[in-house]
Amino acid sequence: MATPTEFRLPRYGEDPEGTHPPLDFSGYGSTALRHPKQDLVLLPQMLTEVTGPLLGPGRLGEHDNDLTRQHAGEPQGQRIIVTGRLLDGEGRPVRDSLVEIWQANAGGRYRHTGDRWPSPLDPNFDGVGRTLTDSDGRYTFTTIKPGAYPWKNHDNAWRPAHIHFSVFGSAFTQRLVTQMYFPDDPLFSQDPIFNSIPDEKARQRMVSRYDHDITQAEWALGFQFDIVLRGRDASVFEEEEEDED
Repeated sequence: MATPTEFRLPRYGEDPEGTHPPLDFSGYGSTALRHPKQDLVLLPQMLTEVTGPLLGPGRLGEHDNDLTRQHAGEPQGQRIIVTGRLLDGEGRPVRDSLVEIWQANAGGRYRHTGDRWPSPLDPNFDGVGRTLTDSDGRYTFTTIKPGAYPWKNHDNAWRPAHIHFSVFGSAFTQRLVTQMYFPDDPLFSQDPIFNSIPDEKARQRMVSRYDHDITQAEWALGFQFDIVLRGRDASVFEEEEEDED
């Protein structure tokens, strides 16, 4: 009788100190309500948790990665192309990974029942998209540059323009969430989510880079935003949230 092959999960080193935000940050009010207050309990992950479900191309729609073509009309706002590579800690491409985004519209409003501030919804913009990385680990989205919006964290609080990213491995338990910002935003200095990252270099890795080679004449501005899963140049990842912050 053949000896069954033992299944082992890979082990990874720690990211540099200061790369990720603390679960409880004094400047970010709602973390006091939702961060864990008891020791975490480690749940063993068995084969079913780390191998499924499959998140392949059959789950993608024709315009899932082009948020400007999901309705009959054009959405309002500045059209942009956002592209980058998903890399592991050694700089190798991570292929066939599901990348999802969600964002506010050009006026800074989400299509979400909890978003009620007086900025108009855009009937031609849902603000959600997804795609798979290619053989080089690259993803590409065409979308609208989101607007800033107010939130009630502190007096006259406004969130800088940003796009949320979710990256899946081969299973739902392998999910990482981050945010992408735009260069030279004047709201960085007063945003506690951006400033909760202890390390300045890690904080700047959340800021996309304008790329004129990606920019298409008379069509869309281009921005580069790589996502690195771990290691010295690891991207900033956050706890998963149910709201739209």
